[in-house]
Amino acid sequence: MQLWIAIILSIVIGFGVSFGLGFVLIPWLHKLRFGQTILDIGPSWHKKKQGTPTMGGFLFIIGVGVSLAVVLLTAKLRGVDLIAYGSEKTPAMLYTKFFAGLLMALGFGFVGFIDDYIKVVKKRNLGLTELQKTLMQMLVGFAYLFTLYKFAGVNYMFIPYYGNYPSTVLFWLVGVAALYCTTNAVNFLDGVDGLCASVTSLVSVAFAVAAILQKFAGMSILCSAVFGSLLGYLIWNWNPSKVMMGDVGSLFLGGIVCAMAYAIDCPWIILLIGIIYVAEFGSDILQIAYIKTHHGKKLFRMAPIHHHYEMGGWSEKKICVVFSLVTVLGSAAGIALLWFGRIS
Repeated sequence: MQLWIAIILSIVIGFGVSFGLGFVLIPWLHKLRFGQTILDIGPSWHKKKQGTPTMGGFLFIIGVGVSLAVVLLTAKLRGVDLIAYGSEKTPAMLYTKFFAGLLMALGFGFVGFIDDYIKVVKKRNLGLTELQKTLMQMLVGFAYLFTLYKFAGVNYMFIPYYGNYPSTVLFWLVGVAALYCTTNAVNFLDGVDGLCASVTSLVSVAFAVAAILQKFAGMSILCSAVFGSLLGYLIWNWNPSKVMMGDVGSLFLGGIVCAMAYAIDCPWIILLIGIIYVAEFGSDILQIAYIKTHHGKKLFRMAPIHHHYEMGGWSEKKICVVFSLVTVLGSAAGIALLWFGRIS
């Protein structure tokens, strides 16, 4: 099976499964009354979304799983190992990166599921406490980094125009920061209909290209499956949304983005390809710091940054379009840096 055929199949299958599941899962979530609780800290007009089914992230999580299973197994039966295809690195390293990344994303998704479950079933609006959520995320993140370090021999990162820079200390420090900040930044982005899914679908395309440049075909298949599955989900999530992904979906996507970055040994590339994530997380930190140092005054109308523009009169659709365009620009810069900075 040729790589481009596998990529197309991954997109098509992911899209079909994710979109098709919506006809079954969304009515079921309605029946179970798994409705979203809108907190008072958000824009007042978001209250009309109260009761919209949540945990819709299962649409694209299942879509990704089915897409990968079908494409990878089909290729395997035809004698092609897509995960190790065309790479000079050892199959053991590639398999470890691929499956450890996928399991990490599922681990983060499970943390999100617990949070969602407490909110909608136990009727505790805030779900897990901040400390509980942080500790669980850290546990998943450390397990992932330890797996890369112990079983894949990864204690380095790629730096353009230099090559692989070995540093165990840097590996752990950057790793902890990248995993924690990225997963929570993606979670912040899930505050406007279609925003998180549209931005992350474009991020997955950028990482698919980056994976091909770094000769990691298996990761390009995973990125393609995520892209197709998010497109299928977006049909249900575009404004006005018929379902919300919930923390189970947003934390899964945060984990997947980190897995994509670490698969190509470039966690720092999230700063460019995931520039919107940086803006979301950074704006929230800046808002908190400004309020504390300026006697309660606000730097933004509301944080994270998408709410600032929303409070300024931007429609949810306009926010999705503009943020997506910024993502395209950031992704182009990141891919260009990888291409021109590659070492022969």
